[in-house]
Amino acid sequence: MSYYTYILFSEQLDRYYIGSSQDVERRLKKHLASNKGFTARAKDWVIKYTEKFQSKNEALQRENQIKKWKSRAMIEKLIDA
Repeated sequence: MSYYTYILFSEQLDRYYIGSSQDVERRLKKHLASNKGFTARAKDWVIKYTEKFQSKNEALQRENQIKKWKSRAMIEKLIDA
């Protein structure tokens, strides 16, 4: 089974969100339907980037690595690569 690290973008908030999931499309629908949490602040999230992994642990490690960057420029460089 594959796992993914993903990056969402909201134009309304002009912000990125980094997460991981087995099913990115299903997870996006949950983000859009949610009424709580960070992603509930906007309803225009779109998938900008996905990266595939063989294990949940690998996807979580990559998610945490990207979050630790705390750099919009590095996130945008990754998306544009």
